[in-house]
Amino acid sequence: MEKFVVLTGPSCIGKGPLYSALQRFYPEIAARFRKLVLFNDRDTRPGEEDGVDFFFRPRAEIERLRGAEGYVVAEVRNDLQALEVAQIRRILDAGNIPFYEGNLYILNKLRAAGIFEQFPTLSVFLSPLSREEIIYLKAPERKVDLAALVADVQRRKLLLRSKRQKGILSLKDLEDIEKRCNSAIIEMREAWRFQHVIHLHDGEGNDNWDAFYHPIGNARKALLTFVDLLRGDTDTTGVDAGWTEDLVP
Repeated sequence: MEKFVVLTGPSCIGKGPLYSALQRFYPEIAARFRKLVLFNDRDTRPGEEDGVDFFFRPRAEIERLRGAEGYVVAEVRNDLQALEVAQIRRILDAGNIPFYEGNLYILNKLRAAGIFEQFPTLSVFLSPLSREEIIYLKAPERKVDLAALVADVQRRKLLLRSKRQKGILSLKDLEDIEKRCNSAIIEMREAWRFQHVIHLHDGEGNDNWDAFYHPIGNARKALLTFVDLLRGDTDTTGVDAGWTEDLVP
C-alpha cells in the first residue's frame, strides 16, 4: 500500500491509542508507517518528545511559516500548528507510508492546497457517535441538544486524560478542555469529506485499550476496522457508512 494515510477526529477521540494498538498488535503493518511531525506552539505533555510527537517551537517561530512555500499553518483550538508538506514525498520516496494522525484543521489546509490530489490517500475520520446514534438523537421528539451532548461526551474523555497527566487541573487547563470539547461538533460536520468514518466510543484513557492487554469492546472493533481498511478491504462492516453533508446539524 503506497498511500498517504490520514487519521483524524475530535480531540481525545482515541487517535493515539488506535495507532499505538496498531503498532503493538499489527507490527507488520505499522513498521512502514512514518508519522508526519507537525510544529506546535503548546507546551509538551508528559511523555511527549520534541521531534517525535511535535516540533515544539515558540509561536512567533511558527507564525513566520505563514505564507512560506511548502508549509501549511493553522490555528488548532488553542494551538498554532504547521506542517512541512515535503515530508509526505520524502517518506513515499523512501518506500514508506506517510501517516498523519492529528487534527482536522491542518488537513483542511492541505485539502485547500490540493495536496490530497497529489498523492493516493486513505482518509479516516473517527467520530464519537455513530451515524445511527446521530439520526436517533437529533429527531425532534428526542429534544436533544446534539452539540451539547457531543461536548459532554468529549469533555468526560478530556477530563480523564488531563487528570491522569497532570492530577490537579488549573483554570487554563479547564478552559482548554472547554475549547476542545466544544470544537467536536464542528469537526464532526466535516466527517462526510473523508473516505471512511469509524465511530469510536472508547477514547483516550479508556481501559478498553490496554487494561486487559488486548483491546476489547469498541476499541477492538475500531482497531480491526482500521486494519481492514489498511489492507484494502473497504467493505468492512466496521465502517460507519452513509455520512452526508447534512447529517450533523
